[in-house]
Amino acid sequence: MTMNVTQQIIIIAMVVLGTMLTRFLPFIVFPSGKPTPLYIQYLGKVLPTAVIGLLVIYCFKDVNLQSGSRGIPELIAVAVVALLHFWKKNMLLSIAGGTIVYMFLVQIVF
Repeated sequence: MTMNVTQQIIIIAMVVLGTMLTRFLPFIVFPSGKPTPLYIQYLGKVLPTAVIGLLVIYCFKDVNLQSGSRGIPELIAVAVVALLHFWKKNMLLSIAGGTIVYMFLVQIVF
């Protein structure tokens, strides 16, 4: 199914509107002159840990301990992420390093 020019313009406008809304809404709802509400501060403290926990669970959900490499590449990659993070305290480096090690192990070693 192909879209005509009007439909394409409407879709692009909706994507732009959605993107702008998600970018500007926090600055409108929480202006810089007012203190940040306590529940937003609470969410800022607990959500990063919750998201990382969710990602770890998602990472290990398909690991089968009774076949194949038995989760060894995943465990090595998690160890690399933890070591890099404790060493450099850089989240981007930790995630990138763990991903590279995991892909190397899965594609070349195991």
